[in-house]
This record gives sequence, structure tokens and C-alpha cells, in this order.
Amino acid sequence: MKIIPLSEGIFWASKTKEFTLADSAPVGEPGALKMAISPFLIQLPDDLVLVDAGLGFERNGKPILISLLQEAGYEPEQITKVLLSHLHKDHTDGLGFFTNDHFETYFPKATLFLQRREMDYALSQPDNPSFNLRTLKALQELPNVVYMETDKGTIGAHITFEVTGGHSPFHQVFWFRDQDEIAFYGGDNLPQESYLKYHIAYKTDYEGRKAMELRQKWEQQARMAKWKILLYHDLEKPILEL
Repeated sequence: MKIIPLSEGIFWASKTKEFTLADSAPVGEPGALKMAISPFLIQLPDDLVLVDAGLGFERNGKPILISLLQEAGYEPEQITKVLLSHLHKDHTDGLGFFTNDHFETYFPKATLFLQRREMDYALSQPDNPSFNLRTLKALQELPNVVYMETDKGTIGAHITFEVTGGHSPFHQVFWFRDQDEIAFYGGDNLPQESYLKYHIAYKTDYEGRKAMELRQKWEQQARMAKWKILLYHDLEKPILEL
């Protein structure tokens, strides 16, 4: 298994979920949170997987995510699966782009996996700035979307998933296994190493206490089984080994 972090950069996220690159704004507005945004490319024996899709920010007229993917030696058309932990816009807006009202995905040959109940919840929240409803409605029109219906299961031979809730109502996490190696992606239930140091129920989570309890359980399991923990928002360390 090969794991490649694809960090779009360090961002300020405002209370209204507007994102600004930190290198263009050294200080965020009051209440803004500083975070990295780092999707992951995982090469498995039978798949090339993108885990969450970032914000879709561009640099010099080209999406940062696509540039990073190509710098790593891959093309978007090689991605076989895209897995979404949840549907907040900093995890979905990098899936594609609009030309007028037409949405085109960057990953036309990939199968896109997302939880149907998460989509239903997101579409019921028109005033929630965490969601980009224009993008989510466009995803519904894509022919390569698989709506996941169950609380846990497998995707292919090397991926398992579980719907945990916590950060969002139907947030899901993933495990990737190849021989004796296990990588765990907790999404925004475990986005930074600091979340393991301080046992806090965060107000930014839909169910903060549940997310906190999950982190404590995963930390014990990670130590015992020597997981690699993939951290989507960590400022310094996208891959953690305990």
C-alpha cells in the first residue's frame, strides 16, 4: 500500500465556512480556524483511491489537487474510486467544476462512494454554510455515483467502512488493509493529532461527545494494531503512527 497526502495548503476557515489560503492572509478573521486540507491518494493492489476531495482551490489557473496528483506521477483518469467521509464543502468541492450550469468531474473513470443518508441530510440544510448545495445537486446527476445504504461493510477486497456519526449525522470512516499494513481514515472525527492529546467534545461537531468517545476507542485500537492514522486537517503531520 502506498499513501500519498495531497495537501492543498493551510487555510483559515471562517465561522461562515469561507476558506482563505493562509499564505495570502497571515491572520484570520475573529473566530476563524486554521487548518490544512489534505485529501489522500492510496494505491492498493487493485485500486487507486482518492479519499475526500478537498476544496478545489486553484493556483495559476489549475486545481491544486490535480497538480499534486500529477506531481506524484498519476493522472486523474487513473483514479478508480473516490471515497467521501461526509459532504461538507471542504471535502467535496474538489470533485469537479462548473461550466455555466454543467458540472464535470475531474475523475470521470472513478466510482464515487457516498452515504445516501448524508446526502439527504445535506440537501435538507439549505442555510447551512458547511454544504455547497450546488455541487451536491450536481453529484446526483453523475452516472458514476454509488449511494451507500448500510452502516458498515466492505468496498472491494482491501477497504472497509463504518458509519459513525459524530462530526456530521452520517459521517463515515475507512480502513485500508494490504497484507499486514492497516491505514485508518477518521475524517473530521479525527482530523488532527491534537484531537488525541485533548479529550474534548468540540462544538463544531454534530455530536461532539460521540466523536470524542470514538477517538479514544480508535487511539487504543491504533496502538494495538499499529495503524497508520491519516489526518485530513493536521497542520504538520498528515500521517500519524502511534
